[in-house]
Amino acid sequence: MLEKLSRSAKRQLTVTAADLALRVGPIRRMALDWGDRKLHRFYMIENGQRLPLGVQELRYLALTNLLRGMEKMFAEGRISAAARKGILRVFVGEVIMGAHDNLVPFLERHGFEPPSFLIVSPTQRCNLFCEGCYAASSSKDLATLPWSTVTRVLREKHDDWGSHFQVISGGEPFVYRSEGKELLDLFREFPDQYFMVYTNGTLIDEAMARELARLGNVTPAISVEGFEPETDARRGAGVFNKIERAMRALRAAGVPFGISVTATRKNADVILSDGLLDHYFGEMGALYAWVFQYMPIGRSITLDLMVTPDQRKRMLERQIDLIRNRGIFFIDFWNGGPLTAGCMSAGRDAGYFHVDWNGDISPCVFVPYAVDNVKEMHRDGRPLSSVLHHPLFEAWRSWQVEYRGDCGGEPGNLFRPCPMRDHHAFAHDALVKFGARPMHEDAARALDDPEYRDGMVRYGESLAAELDPVWRKEIVEREAIAARTAPRGG
Repeated sequence: MLEKLSRSAKRQLTVTAADLALRVGPIRRMALDWGDRKLHRFYMIENGQRLPLGVQELRYLALTNLLRGMEKMFAEGRISAAARKGILRVFVGEVIMGAHDNLVPFLERHGFEPPSFLIVSPTQRCNLFCEGCYAASSSKDLATLPWSTVTRVLREKHDDWGSHFQVISGGEPFVYRSEGKELLDLFREFPDQYFMVYTNGTLIDEAMARELARLGNVTPAISVEGFEPETDARRGAGVFNKIERAMRALRAAGVPFGISVTATRKNADVILSDGLLDHYFGEMGALYAWVFQYMPIGRSITLDLMVTPDQRKRMLERQIDLIRNRGIFFIDFWNGGPLTAGCMSAGRDAGYFHVDWNGDISPCVFVPYAVDNVKEMHRDGRPLSSVLHHPLFEAWRSWQVEYRGDCGGEPGNLFRPCPMRDHHAFAHDALVKFGARPMHEDAARALDDPEYRDGMVRYGESLAAELDPVWRKEIVEREAIAARTAPRGG
């Protein structure tokens, strides 16, 4: 009988069964083991992308860490009923289980797979003024993307790509106001989208936390720099206490949340300490963490704040240890390249591109060079997906394909996957060749400054010397060990 059901109906049946299972401890643990085995088969046995097994092992372990973190929250009653249903119905049912069904129509129309999500930064305004902000945001910046444009873009990517996942960045997203609407209205407008919102957290109070819990389709990723001294030094006096207030409110309301950590030369060792992990994952109740290394393009460009190659190596080794032995989802956006099969930008399959507060489209949040503008596209009657055919995006994706070994060659070191940061000569020359437009003055200065280009190229060369031995040890030479990895659930 089950064989006669459509794939959509089977997904719905699975989600309904999972919702029931999550409420009963023994069944919940059985469901966790089932999911564990499915992930193990997908990554370690089938390995459809034909990536090194050492890479697939890290991907499998990281995702099971996330599953186990969620199971712990369910067991402790720290997820609201609406949030539980949102995770199951949208994130599991559509984003994960529905991914194949959603991409097939696009593939038939365009000849290649679509991105999985957008990053939209709807406003440049922010209530803070952080040192080295990549977006150069402040309370004085008034650039805001109209509500009608934001909603049109989200509908386009949903209808054309089958995308049900959406990332909101900024500026500070919760200061967004346009056409009588605010950010919470966006979550209400798109109940079939699951939103991850990068926020400084200072505007989340008990009332907002309760509303986010009621909506059930949002997870805030709250920015921290470490503990109080590091956070307040970069973000302003008193910010750390406001962040802690927000986390306590979210935990009490049953909203799953994570942390977003900006790594600089000043805090690289602090952010991966046992004390910090115990505090945010244990005391505060965070589910996940993303590390974003300082990118020297925003306000007050300086390479001096970048983590050093040696620090990045230590961060990488610590990340691998946390994934394998600590059982938490704590991922560096750059060192975590194996988890996403390399760079995800420029509209790659399972990737994204960025739309900012002016409507400018760029390959990535950390590549502030525009190739088009959604307002102009709408005015000219051009669909959002047409930007995927821009020569810069196509060149960027070709580089990604070659680097991850899709053409039959050996993959490059996915611990240094970023064209902009780790292979800057390619990124700089491609931006110049294809006429990408700087999105702010600092980006223009960086593009025209030969010292900046040379400094970034030297950084990439030094990084290769540090990280290539780690790639050989942890991926290439670990192939036989990875092949013997068994499902954690038995």
